[in-house]
Amino acid sequence: MRDQNDRGVRTGRGIVLGAALLAAVTTGLVRYQTLLGAVHVALLYLLIVLLVSARHGRVAGMVMSGLAFLAFNFFFIPPYHTLAIGNPLDWLVLAVFLATALTAAQLLHRARRESALREAARVKDALLAGVSHDIRTPLTSIRAIAHEVAQDGDERGLVIEEESIRLTQFVEDMLDLSRLRAGGLVVASAINAADDVVGAALQRVAGIAGDREIVARVEGEPLLAGRFDFTHTLRVVANLLENAIKYSPRDAAVELAVRREGDRLLFVVADRGPGLPPGEEEAVFSAFYRPRHAVPDARSAGLGLALARGLAEVQQGALSYAPRPGGGSVFTLSLPAVDLHDSLSVL
Repeated sequence: MRDQNDRGVRTGRGIVLGAALLAAVTTGLVRYQTLLGAVHVALLYLLIVLLVSARHGRVAGMVMSGLAFLAFNFFFIPPYHTLAIGNPLDWLVLAVFLATALTAAQLLHRARRESALREAARVKDALLAGVSHDIRTPLTSIRAIAHEVAQDGDERGLVIEEESIRLTQFVEDMLDLSRLRAGGLVVASAINAADDVVGAALQRVAGIAGDREIVARVEGEPLLAGRFDFTHTLRVVANLLENAIKYSPRDAAVELAVRREGDRLLFVVADRGPGLPPGEEEAVFSAFYRPRHAVPDARSAGLGLALARGLAEVQQGALSYAPRPGGGSVFTLSLPAVDLHDSLSVL
Protein backbone atom coordinates (compact mmCIF):
# COMPACT_ATOMS: atom_id res chain seq x y z
CA MET A 1 0.00 0.00 0.00
CA ARG A 2 2.83 2.36 0.87
CA ASP A 3 4.54 1.63 -2.47
CA GLN A 4 1.32 2.49 -4.31
CA ASN A 5 1.06 5.77 -2.43
CA ASP A 6 4.68 6.59 -3.20
CA ARG A 7 4.13 5.86 -6.89
CA GLY A 8 1.03 8.06 -6.84
CA VAL A 9 2.96 10.93 -5.29
CA ARG A 10 5.79 10.57 -7.84
CA THR A 11 3.30 10.48 -10.71
CA GLY A 12 1.47 13.55 -9.40
CA ARG A 13 4.76 15.42 -9.02
CA GLY A 14 5.71 14.42 -12.55
CA ILE A 15 2.44 15.71 -13.96
CA VAL A 16 2.85 19.05 -12.17
CA LEU A 17 6.44 19.48 -13.34
CA GLY A 18 5.52 18.38 -16.87
CA ALA A 19 2.63 20.81 -17.00
CA ALA A 20 4.95 23.61 -15.88
CA LEU A 21 7.45 22.70 -18.60
CA LEU A 22 4.67 22.54 -21.19
CA ALA A 23 3.41 25.97 -20.10
CA ALA A 24 6.89 27.47 -20.32
CA VAL A 25 7.56 26.04 -23.78
CA THR A 26 4.11 27.07 -25.01
CA THR A 27 4.66 30.64 -23.74
CA GLY A 28 7.83 30.84 -25.80
CA LEU A 29 6.25 29.34 -28.90
CA VAL A 30 3.17 31.55 -28.87
CA ARG A 31 5.34 34.57 -29.70
CA TYR A 32 6.03 32.96 -33.08
CA GLN A 33 2.53 31.56 -33.49
CA THR A 34 2.06 32.56 -37.10
CA LEU A 35 5.55 31.56 -38.16
CA LEU A 36 5.66 28.03 -36.78
CA GLY A 37 4.44 25.04 -38.72
CA ALA A 38 2.47 22.23 -37.11
CA VAL A 39 5.42 19.87 -37.41
CA HIS A 40 7.66 22.13 -35.29
CA VAL A 41 5.12 22.32 -32.49
CA ALA A 42 4.38 18.60 -32.67
CA LEU A 43 8.07 17.67 -32.37
CA LEU A 44 8.67 19.94 -29.39
CA TYR A 45 5.55 18.70 -27.61
CA LEU A 46 6.50 15.08 -28.32
CA LEU A 47 9.90 15.75 -26.75
CA ILE A 48 8.17 16.98 -23.59
CA VAL A 49 5.96 13.87 -23.49
CA LEU A 50 9.02 11.61 -23.83
CA LEU A 51 10.93 13.47 -21.13
CA VAL A 52 8.05 13.24 -18.67
CA SER A 53 7.43 9.56 -19.53
CA ALA A 54 11.09 8.68 -19.07
CA ARG A 55 11.32 10.50 -15.77
CA HIS A 56 7.95 9.89 -14.16
CA GLY A 57 6.34 6.89 -15.87
CA ARG A 58 3.58 5.98 -18.29
CA VAL A 59 0.64 7.60 -16.49
CA ALA A 60 2.36 10.98 -16.31
CA GLY A 61 3.35 10.65 -19.97
CA MET A 62 -0.20 9.89 -21.05
CA VAL A 63 -1.57 12.82 -19.06
CA MET A 64 1.02 15.05 -20.72
CA SER A 65 -0.09 13.71 -24.11
CA GLY A 66 -3.61 14.93 -23.39
CA LEU A 67 -2.45 18.34 -22.13
CA ALA A 68 -0.15 18.80 -25.12
CA PHE A 69 -3.01 17.87 -27.45
CA LEU A 70 -5.22 20.59 -25.92
CA ALA A 71 -2.43 23.20 -25.99
CA PHE A 72 -1.62 22.32 -29.60
CA ASN A 73 -5.25 22.81 -30.60
CA PHE A 74 -5.84 25.95 -28.54
CA PHE A 75 -2.71 27.91 -29.45
CA PHE A 76 -1.48 26.62 -32.81
CA ILE A 77 -4.50 25.41 -34.84
CA PRO A 78 -6.58 28.19 -36.46
CA PRO A 79 -8.80 29.75 -35.30
CA TYR A 80 -6.39 30.48 -32.44
CA HIS A 81 -7.37 30.56 -28.75
CA THR A 82 -10.35 28.27 -29.30
CA LEU A 83 -10.81 24.53 -29.46
CA ALA A 84 -12.64 24.87 -32.75
CA ILE A 85 -10.97 23.67 -35.96
CA GLY A 86 -11.42 25.58 -39.19
CA ASN A 87 -9.62 23.28 -41.62
CA PRO A 88 -10.84 19.65 -41.53
CA LEU A 89 -7.29 18.46 -42.33
CA ASP A 90 -6.16 19.85 -38.97
CA TRP A 91 -8.23 17.08 -37.33
CA LEU A 92 -5.86 14.64 -38.96
CA VAL A 93 -2.82 16.55 -37.66
CA LEU A 94 -4.16 16.53 -34.10
CA ALA A 95 -5.24 12.88 -34.25
CA VAL A 96 -1.83 11.77 -35.51
CA PHE A 97 -0.09 13.85 -32.86
CA LEU A 98 -2.18 12.41 -30.02
CA ALA A 99 -1.78 8.84 -31.27
CA THR A 100 1.99 9.30 -31.65
CA ALA A 101 2.35 10.83 -28.18
CA LEU A 102 0.35 8.08 -26.49
CA THR A 103 2.21 5.37 -28.38
CA ALA A 104 5.58 6.91 -27.53
CA ALA A 105 4.68 7.02 -23.83
CA GLN A 106 3.53 3.39 -23.90
CA LEU A 107 6.60 2.14 -25.80
CA LEU A 108 8.97 3.99 -23.50
CA HIS A 109 7.24 2.47 -20.47
CA ARG A 110 7.51 -1.00 -21.98
CA ALA A 111 11.18 -0.52 -22.79
CA ARG A 112 11.92 0.61 -19.23
CA ARG A 113 10.01 -2.35 -17.78
CA GLU A 114 11.79 -4.88 -20.02
CA SER A 115 15.13 -3.35 -19.15
CA ALA A 116 14.31 -3.62 -15.44
CA LEU A 117 13.22 -7.24 -15.87
CA ARG A 118 16.43 -8.12 -17.73
CA GLU A 119 18.52 -6.54 -15.00
CA ALA A 120 16.53 -8.33 -12.30
CA ALA A 121 16.97 -11.63 -14.13
CA ARG A 122 20.72 -11.02 -14.46
CA VAL A 123 21.08 -10.27 -10.75
CA LYS A 124 18.93 -13.29 -9.86
CA ASP A 125 21.00 -15.61 -12.05
CA ALA A 126 24.25 -14.29 -10.57
CA LEU A 127 22.91 -14.72 -7.04
CA LEU A 128 21.62 -18.22 -7.70
CA ALA A 129 24.88 -19.24 -9.33
CA GLY A 130 26.88 -17.94 -6.39
CA VAL A 131 24.66 -19.52 -3.76
CA SER A 132 24.48 -22.82 -5.65
CA HIS A 133 28.25 -22.95 -5.98
CA ASP A 134 28.72 -22.33 -2.25
CA ILE A 135 26.17 -24.99 -1.29
CA ARG A 136 27.87 -27.82 -3.20
CA THR A 137 30.77 -28.23 -0.76
CA PRO A 138 28.70 -28.72 2.43
CA LEU A 139 26.33 -31.02 0.54
CA THR A 140 29.24 -33.23 -0.47
CA SER A 141 30.35 -33.43 3.16
CA ILE A 142 26.83 -34.23 4.36
CA ARG A 143 26.50 -36.96 1.76
CA ALA A 144 29.80 -38.58 2.78
CA ILE A 145 28.89 -38.54 6.49
CA ALA A 146 25.41 -39.88 5.80
CA HIS A 147 26.89 -42.72 3.75
CA GLU A 148 29.10 -43.75 6.67
CA VAL A 149 26.13 -43.62 9.05
CA ALA A 150 24.04 -45.74 6.66
CA GLN A 151 26.81 -48.36 6.48
CA ASP A 152 26.59 -48.70 10.28
CA GLY A 153 22.97 -49.80 9.88
CA ASP A 154 21.21 -46.52 10.69
CA GLU A 155 18.38 -46.06 8.17
CA ARG A 156 18.32 -42.35 8.87
CA GLY A 157 21.72 -42.10 7.23
CA LEU A 158 20.30 -43.63 4.05
CA VAL A 159 17.44 -41.09 4.01
CA ILE A 160 19.88 -38.21 4.53
CA GLU A 161 22.12 -39.53 1.78
CA GLU A 162 19.22 -39.80 -0.67
CA GLU A 163 18.04 -36.29 0.13
CA SER A 164 21.56 -34.90 -0.20
CA ILE A 165 21.82 -36.51 -3.64
CA ARG A 166 18.52 -34.88 -4.63
CA LEU A 167 19.66 -31.50 -3.36
CA THR A 168 22.99 -31.88 -5.15
CA GLN A 169 21.15 -32.52 -8.41
CA PHE A 170 19.00 -29.45 -7.78
CA VAL A 171 22.12 -27.34 -7.23
CA GLU A 172 23.70 -28.71 -10.42
CA ASP A 173 20.54 -27.84 -12.35
CA MET A 174 20.61 -24.31 -10.97
CA LEU A 175 24.25 -23.87 -11.96
CA ASP A 176 23.68 -25.25 -15.45
CA LEU A 177 20.65 -23.02 -15.95
CA SER A 178 22.72 -20.01 -14.91
CA ARG A 179 25.52 -21.04 -17.27
CA LEU A 180 23.03 -21.45 -20.11
CA ARG A 181 21.62 -17.97 -19.61
CA ALA A 182 25.11 -16.51 -19.39
CA GLY A 183 26.26 -18.40 -22.50
CA GLY A 184 28.94 -20.23 -20.54
CA LEU A 185 27.83 -23.86 -20.88
CA VAL A 186 30.32 -26.02 -22.77
CA VAL A 187 28.83 -27.87 -25.77
CA ALA A 188 30.72 -30.64 -27.58
CA SER A 189 28.67 -31.40 -30.69
CA ALA A 190 29.60 -34.51 -32.69
CA ILE A 191 27.95 -37.10 -34.90
CA ASN A 192 25.98 -39.52 -32.67
CA ALA A 193 23.57 -42.35 -33.34
CA ALA A 194 19.98 -42.01 -32.12
CA ASP A 195 20.01 -45.65 -30.96
CA ASP A 196 22.77 -44.86 -28.48
CA VAL A 197 20.79 -42.00 -26.94
CA VAL A 198 17.64 -44.14 -26.66
CA GLY A 199 19.50 -47.03 -25.02
CA ALA A 200 21.29 -44.78 -22.52
CA ALA A 201 18.09 -42.88 -21.67
CA LEU A 202 16.15 -46.10 -21.01
CA GLN A 203 18.95 -47.33 -18.78
CA ARG A 204 19.01 -44.05 -16.85
CA VAL A 205 15.26 -44.08 -16.06
CA ALA A 206 15.05 -47.82 -15.37
CA GLY A 207 15.10 -47.32 -11.61
CA ILE A 208 12.33 -44.72 -11.73
CA ALA A 209 10.22 -46.68 -14.22
CA GLY A 210 10.22 -49.93 -12.26
CA ASP A 211 7.64 -52.18 -13.90
CA ARG A 212 6.18 -49.33 -15.96
CA GLU A 213 6.05 -50.02 -19.70
CA ILE A 214 8.15 -47.82 -21.97
CA VAL A 215 7.68 -48.41 -25.69
CA ALA A 216 10.73 -47.24 -27.63
CA ARG A 217 11.17 -47.34 -31.39
CA VAL A 218 13.45 -45.82 -34.00
CA GLU A 219 11.56 -45.23 -37.23
CA GLY A 220 12.78 -45.04 -40.81
CA GLU A 221 16.40 -45.63 -41.73
CA PRO A 222 18.41 -48.51 -40.26
CA LEU A 223 20.63 -46.03 -38.43
CA LEU A 224 19.52 -42.50 -37.63
CA ALA A 225 22.17 -39.99 -36.58
CA GLY A 226 22.49 -36.33 -35.72
CA ARG A 227 25.06 -33.71 -34.78
CA PHE A 228 24.63 -32.91 -31.09
CA ASP A 229 26.21 -33.10 -27.66
CA PHE A 230 25.54 -36.65 -26.46
CA THR A 231 25.57 -35.85 -22.74
CA HIS A 232 23.24 -32.86 -23.02
CA THR A 233 20.86 -34.70 -25.34
CA LEU A 234 20.75 -37.73 -23.06
CA ARG A 235 19.90 -35.43 -20.18
CA VAL A 236 16.98 -33.89 -22.11
CA VAL A 237 15.52 -37.22 -23.27
CA ALA A 238 15.88 -38.75 -19.79
CA ASN A 239 14.15 -35.73 -18.26
CA LEU A 240 11.24 -36.03 -20.69
CA LEU A 241 10.90 -39.74 -19.91
CA GLU A 242 11.02 -39.10 -16.15
CA ASN A 243 8.24 -36.49 -16.42
CA ALA A 244 6.13 -38.81 -18.57
CA ILE A 245 6.53 -41.64 -16.05
CA LYS A 246 5.70 -39.31 -13.17
CA TYR A 247 2.46 -37.95 -14.66
CA SER A 248 1.13 -40.99 -16.57
CA PRO A 249 -1.30 -43.53 -15.08
CA ARG A 250 0.45 -46.74 -14.05
CA ASP A 251 -1.41 -48.80 -16.63
CA ALA A 252 -0.54 -46.48 -19.54
CA ALA A 253 2.66 -46.99 -21.50
CA VAL A 254 5.12 -44.16 -22.06
CA GLU A 255 6.26 -43.90 -25.67
CA LEU A 256 9.62 -42.79 -27.04
CA ALA A 257 9.89 -42.53 -30.83
CA VAL A 258 12.78 -41.29 -32.96
CA ARG A 259 12.38 -40.31 -36.59
CA ARG A 260 13.85 -38.03 -39.19
CA GLU A 261 11.97 -35.18 -40.86
CA GLY A 262 13.99 -33.35 -43.49
CA ASP A 263 17.18 -32.08 -41.89
CA ARG A 264 15.91 -32.60 -38.34
CA LEU A 265 16.19 -35.57 -36.01
CA LEU A 266 13.18 -35.82 -33.70
CA PHE A 267 12.98 -37.49 -30.29
CA VAL A 268 9.28 -37.67 -29.38
CA VAL A 269 8.09 -38.59 -25.87
CA ALA A 270 4.34 -39.16 -25.46
CA ASP A 271 2.34 -39.95 -22.33
CA ARG A 272 -1.27 -40.28 -21.16
CA GLY A 273 -1.01 -37.86 -18.28
CA PRO A 274 -3.32 -34.88 -17.60
CA GLY A 275 -1.57 -32.61 -20.12
CA LEU A 276 -1.35 -28.86 -19.68
CA PRO A 277 -4.13 -26.31 -19.14
CA PRO A 278 -4.83 -24.19 -22.24
CA GLY A 279 -2.58 -21.16 -22.39
CA GLU A 280 0.29 -22.73 -20.44
CA GLU A 281 1.99 -24.44 -23.38
CA GLU A 282 4.98 -22.08 -23.22
CA ALA A 283 4.90 -21.39 -19.48
CA VAL A 284 5.82 -25.03 -18.86
CA PHE A 285 9.34 -24.23 -20.09
CA SER A 286 9.81 -21.47 -17.50
CA ALA A 287 11.95 -22.08 -14.43
CA PHE A 288 9.99 -23.05 -11.30
CA TYR A 289 6.81 -23.55 -13.33
CA ARG A 290 3.91 -25.34 -11.63
CA PRO A 291 0.74 -26.26 -13.57
CA ARG A 292 -2.47 -24.83 -12.16
CA HIS A 293 -4.26 -27.21 -9.80
CA ALA A 294 -1.22 -29.53 -9.81
CA VAL A 295 -0.55 -31.61 -6.72
CA PRO A 296 2.45 -30.11 -4.85
CA ASP A 297 5.62 -32.11 -5.42
CA ALA A 298 8.30 -31.51 -2.82
CA ARG A 299 10.81 -33.51 -4.86
CA SER A 300 10.58 -31.32 -7.95
CA ALA A 301 11.73 -27.70 -8.23
CA GLY A 302 10.28 -27.13 -11.70
CA LEU A 303 13.67 -26.65 -13.38
CA GLY A 304 13.74 -29.72 -15.61
CA LEU A 305 11.92 -28.46 -18.68
CA ALA A 306 13.48 -24.98 -18.52
CA LEU A 307 16.91 -26.60 -18.49
CA ALA A 308 15.89 -29.11 -21.18
CA ARG A 309 14.81 -26.37 -23.58
CA GLY A 310 18.01 -24.44 -22.92
CA LEU A 311 20.11 -27.55 -23.59
CA ALA A 312 18.21 -28.12 -26.84
CA GLU A 313 18.61 -24.55 -28.09
CA VAL A 314 22.32 -24.36 -27.28
CA GLN A 315 22.75 -27.28 -29.71
CA GLN A 316 20.85 -25.50 -32.51
CA GLY A 317 17.78 -27.53 -31.60
CA ALA A 318 14.34 -26.95 -30.15
CA LEU A 319 11.96 -28.44 -27.59
CA SER A 320 8.21 -28.09 -27.96
CA TYR A 321 4.97 -29.30 -26.38
CA ALA A 322 1.70 -30.39 -27.97
CA PRO A 323 -1.44 -31.95 -26.48
CA ARG A 324 -1.81 -35.63 -27.36
CA PRO A 325 -5.01 -36.70 -29.14
CA GLY A 326 -7.06 -38.70 -26.68
CA GLY A 327 -5.37 -37.09 -23.69
CA GLY A 328 -1.81 -36.62 -22.54
CA SER A 329 1.27 -34.72 -23.66
CA VAL A 330 3.75 -34.93 -26.51
CA PHE A 331 7.19 -33.35 -26.11
CA THR A 332 9.40 -33.17 -29.20
CA LEU A 333 13.13 -32.60 -29.13
CA SER A 334 14.43 -31.48 -32.53
CA LEU A 335 18.14 -31.61 -33.36
CA PRO A 336 20.23 -31.32 -36.56
CA ALA A 337 20.15 -34.60 -38.47
CA VAL A 338 23.12 -36.09 -40.30
CA ASP A 339 23.21 -38.35 -43.35
CA LEU A 340 25.47 -41.04 -41.96
CA HIS A 341 26.36 -42.48 -45.38
CA ASP A 342 27.65 -39.12 -46.62
CA SER A 343 29.63 -38.61 -43.42
CA LEU A 344 31.31 -42.00 -43.76
CA SER A 345 32.16 -41.40 -47.43
CA VAL A 346 33.89 -38.15 -46.49
CA LEU A 347 35.95 -39.97 -43.90
